[in-house]
Amino acid sequence: MLILQAERDALLKPLLAVTGIVERRHTLPILSNVLIEKKGAEVGFLATDLEIQITTASAEALPGEDFRLTTSAKKLQDILRAMPDKAQVTLEQQDGRLTLKAGKSRFNLQTLPAEDFPLLPVNGSPEAVFKLPQRELKRLISQVQYAMAVQDIRYYLNGLLMQTEGSQVRLISTDGHRLAFSSADVEATLTKTEVILPRKTVLELYKLLADSDEEITIELLANQVRFSFGSTVIISKVVDGKFPDYNRVIPLDNDKIFLIERVTFLHALQRAAILANEKFRGVRLVLKPGALSILCTNSEQEEAEEELEIAFDGGSLEIGFNINYLLDVLTNLPADTLQLAFGDANRSALFTIPEVSDFKYIVMPMRI
Repeated sequence: MLILQAERDALLKPLLAVTGIVERRHTLPILSNVLIEKKGAEVGFLATDLEIQITTASAEALPGEDFRLTTSAKKLQDILRAMPDKAQVTLEQQDGRLTLKAGKSRFNLQTLPAEDFPLLPVNGSPEAVFKLPQRELKRLISQVQYAMAVQDIRYYLNGLLMQTEGSQVRLISTDGHRLAFSSADVEATLTKTEVILPRKTVLELYKLLADSDEEITIELLANQVRFSFGSTVIISKVVDGKFPDYNRVIPLDNDKIFLIERVTFLHALQRAAILANEKFRGVRLVLKPGALSILCTNSEQEEAEEELEIAFDGGSLEIGFNINYLLDVLTNLPADTLQLAFGDANRSALFTIPEVSDFKYIVMPMRI
């Protein structure tokens, strides 16, 4: 029986929004599927991995009968992607199979019962609710997400701390070697609440956020967080753990302070990195009045040196860092100028944006 007829993009765009979380091979076969549900003129798409659930709907009204079915998310995505633009797609369901037709192409896909599809229950009422423009949340995430740990045994570091207090929301991430902090004011009075968002949730959310002033509603629950924007809703479990006190690692008395052009510093580091040791990725920064030198060497005794002029008349310092940690912050910040504050060779460096208190980046030195 005919259940739906639509242009390719009307199905592909919402499908792409949810399939990023779908695992191809899963212990529970139905989790490799997407739930497609039509109510009236709206067609909704839902995917989950039992930790995170994403729901969205087609942007346009689509005629046809109401239905619910699940089918392979990746196969349906690959088939629709391979279709020509503006191709008219027909979906038919019969005897546990979904038939997709477009022009002279025809595909038969297996389905599994929609009633067997596991949905994440929404637990309790929110402890904090606030709204932000999507562009603003995207900016906040971009300033900190690169410092999240990857598969660290300290599982609470494999994510992002979201903290609300008063009229402020803060995002903090750390992998134990560096820490990134960003904050923004919101039009709400919020209790002090904090959740750790899993890494996968952060990356999917960032991918789906638009660079627009359309608002996103964020609800922090006891063990979940819910993001609602446009026709998309993301529900995610949170990481159960205690995030370290980030205030304790912010160096407050670094006295070797200077301003530097972000892009100039970035390009000099990128050039020097070509000859950095591939395993240790070390870079030495030599600070002296009027100049900052960047030195990289490798196991073949090759050496790169860059020198930048800076307005600095304090004491000299030589300090080593993992060059990737410096490249990450310089690549992800939109600021033209950065302020760097150093102490001694054993003390963490502090990166900030001049006259802006809503961003901090702390990076520990390394012995080279």
